[in-house]
Amino acid sequence: MMNILKIGAAALATATAFALPAGASAQSRGKVLVVMSSAHTLDLRDGRKYSTGYYLNEFVVPYRKLVEAGYEPVIANPNGDMPVMDANSNNKLFFGGDDTARADALKYAQGIAQLKHPKTLASVVSEGTGGYVGLFIPGGHAPMVDLLKDRNLGKILVSFHDSGRPTGIICHGPIVLLSALRDPNAFVASMAANDGNANAFAAGWPYAGYRMTVFSTGEEQQLEGPSGLGGNVQFYPVNALAEAGAHVDTVANWHSNVVVDRELITGQQPMSAPEFGDVLVAKLKARTN
Repeated sequence: MMNILKIGAAALATATAFALPAGASAQSRGKVLVVMSSAHTLDLRDGRKYSTGYYLNEFVVPYRKLVEAGYEPVIANPNGDMPVMDANSNNKLFFGGDDTARADALKYAQGIAQLKHPKTLASVVSEGTGGYVGLFIPGGHAPMVDLLKDRNLGKILVSFHDSGRPTGIICHGPIVLLSALRDPNAFVASMAANDGNANAFAAGWPYAGYRMTVFSTGEEQQLEGPSGLGGNVQFYPVNALAEAGAHVDTVANWHSNVVVDRELITGQQPMSAPEFGDVLVAKLKARTN
């Protein structure tokens, strides 16, 4: 896995000036909902499990850019429990080979108090999303376990979609857009079974016809070996989103790629985090200024 990641290290711009304390801002431009997974393990196709969570740079880099731009992140996940970090993401290769930047990002994440006690998605739905100017969802494999089928997240996404509020999602994160399907459980089960019937459950998907990106099939296949996941995923995110009706655009493995279509901002993988964070902030400023 290390050799694979070195391909992308040269392409990753650090662009992360860590200046403010975690969660601090001089003047709030508004609240941004940060949705994370409650999952700790990913079930592979052969029944084995992979310990997963959020990816450090995919979370911290955009989060920090939001704070530095004056936005107030509010973290929520399905269970209201502390999200876990994928240990494989605590690697300097995701920070342009800069171990100081990696250590600083880890310290920053550890200093985010609300990460230990996030809101539940159910409480966000109950309270309404009108108080949030934008939505940010980091990646890692964890969203492929719970968020892609979470009905509360589906309601949240639809509310942001209908109001045109910026929605930024990176790496495996865009798979969560499936939660806005009428029956995400049936769609996901069909994709996992590879029975060819998933499209029958895609009617009315709010993101049909949207251009977006997600962790590519080529990148996933490079990680499925013994030094990575140790097995195959249930299905590839690119295939699932395309089956639901999205136009999925990916670039060469481990190169930054950010796609914007209407309110939706998507980043392909960890190497996209700095660019993704900048685009998300710019989109928010264009709406909130």
